[in-house]
Amino acid sequence: MSDLTAIDILVNPDDNTIRHAQQWNARMRESVPTGFALDATHQPHITTLQLFVRTADLDNVYAAVEQTLAATDVAALSYHAVALRHADWGVPGQGLAVMVIQPSSQVLDFQAALLAAVTPYTDSGGTAAAFVTDPGEQISQSTIDWVDRFVPAQIGADNYIAHITVGFATLQDLERIEAEPFDAFPVHPASVAIYHLGNSGAARAQLKAWPLTP
Repeated sequence: MSDLTAIDILVNPDDNTIRHAQQWNARMRESVPTGFALDATHQPHITTLQLFVRTADLDNVYAAVEQTLAATDVAALSYHAVALRHADWGVPGQGLAVMVIQPSSQVLDFQAALLAAVTPYTDSGGTAAAFVTDPGEQISQSTIDWVDRFVPAQIGADNYIAHITVGFATLQDLERIEAEPFDAFPVHPASVAIYHLGNSGAARAQLKAWPLTP
């Protein structure tokens, strides 16, 4: 077991949002059939924090998240899906597509509170050993760098880009897809969870979860 574990403290969305994500994922796989499918080990989710934490401190991380949730008005955590965009993920000729999610100000407050709570258990310098892998799979440097730089690069109103990853597609197809109208819709959080991360930011293995009740 690695001394560090790459984790995602995330929000699991409602069933309607999952259906949207699966539909987009199907379109991405028409473009790149070898791309990943959203399934039990690639869960659609909204990342709040990605971090390397000390494996020996995982129980402390769980307790810190639970305490933060207890002090949070979870009914005020609201999201809105507003666009389909992509990022360069180091694969020539392809982009990693995401549904862009607009968070409420309370979501940003929640992110800040979580970060303060778990920071004592974090560390830098994680390697591929900190991630979940399939046999023969190599963790991309883009994946490692994203987690290592998430704080401060994705923290706060000016930096945080909330999103749901939906898969790889060719840049040519993405140009066409992104030009299509996007029907915005509300995203309702169903639970907060901690997942062990895999390649391309995939939520591979659930470590802990807390259902949210409105």
